[in-house]
Amino acid sequence: MTTQPFTVADVMTKKVVAVLPGAEFKEIVATMERWKVTAVPVVEGEGRVVGVVSEADLLLKEEFHDHRLGFVEQLRHLEATAKAGSRRAGDLMTSPAVTVAPEASLPRAARLMAAHRVKRLPVVGADGTIQGIVSRSDLLKVFLRPDDDLAAEVRDDVVEHLFPLSRHQVDVHVDGGVVTLSGEVHDRTRIALAERLARAVEGVVDVRCELTAQAA
Repeated sequence: MTTQPFTVADVMTKKVVAVLPGAEFKEIVATMERWKVTAVPVVEGEGRVVGVVSEADLLLKEEFHDHRLGFVEQLRHLEATAKAGSRRAGDLMTSPAVTVAPEASLPRAARLMAAHRVKRLPVVGADGTIQGIVSRSDLLKVFLRPDDDLAAEVRDDVVEHLFPLSRHQVDVHVDGGVVTLSGEVHDRTRIALAERLARAVEGVVDVRCELTAQAA
């Protein structure tokens, strides 16, 4: 197998919009509006990520603006009410931030987003400094790979690897990210594996396996 899997570094946005811990509430809102983002990392020093401020964090001020809570309810919503009364990024942010390494796989980033219910992740190096931002839409970029590239990867990394004796009898066709494998192969036991490996190629939408085994 020759092709290296895509990593977060391959798809992340390198231009990062961030704020300092001392950024004021209105400054944060204006930054989000200007750059059309729903969350911003909070950085300090040489760019070390210390938290993230999201629209959800900011909306707590609106949620509790005109609503007086009783003592028990205040305890229940302690963190939320504290944020609602804050006006600087350092107090508003969610910390520690959920981050991902640039060398992480795309499935790893997707699982982090799903587990923490976030739409984007700061990408940080080993020293904790920010290197980029990866969003849900960035993770979908692999599905924009040209069909010819997908066909070449499936042929080189799947067909050539699994069916060295009958590789010239296997046809690989890709249309809209959907891979069709057809032809005759010597080893019936490897047909199911070929389908699984083709499906694992990043950017492949689906696989139709029409391979058959040659008669003994």
